[in-house]
Amino acid sequence: MTLDNLVGLGLEVITPDAGAIKKLLAAAARNRRDAGITQLSNESRFDMAYKAVMQMANAALHAKGYRTLTSRLGHHQTMIQTLPLTVGLPREATICLDALRKQRNVADYSGDLVTDAAVQACLEQTEALWVRTIDWLQREYPQIVA
Repeated sequence: MTLDNLVGLGLEVITPDAGAIKKLLAAAARNRRDAGITQLSNESRFDMAYKAVMQMANAALHAKGYRTLTSRLGHHQTMIQTLPLTVGLPREATICLDALRKQRNVADYSGDLVTDAAVQACLEQTEALWVRTIDWLQREYPQIVA
């Protein structure tokens, strides 16, 4: 699978915009920070960490010249599944992020509580993706993170 194979199915081609990418990264940084506030509920912390993952995945796609078609179902899944093609995320981490996506859907749409373990897993995956994304951007697109 390539990103080009997904054009029209879940992605569209765009002109990369460094300003938009920087805004996504700043939003991801805020959500990462806020997810660490232990006085908040597990559900809020999980949601903020997950949102940061989506913002990083979106920034990576933008840097490559793509964005998801949000009018199509599954755009979160598409963003996660493209991470190996953008930032080189290993398969195991992609599987873990997809499990967190499913957990987020359960919590959002059924009102289930989020466990301490799920919050911790989401925080860890978010931090690992942040490091990988920033490193990748610095190597591939240094003008964006300068």
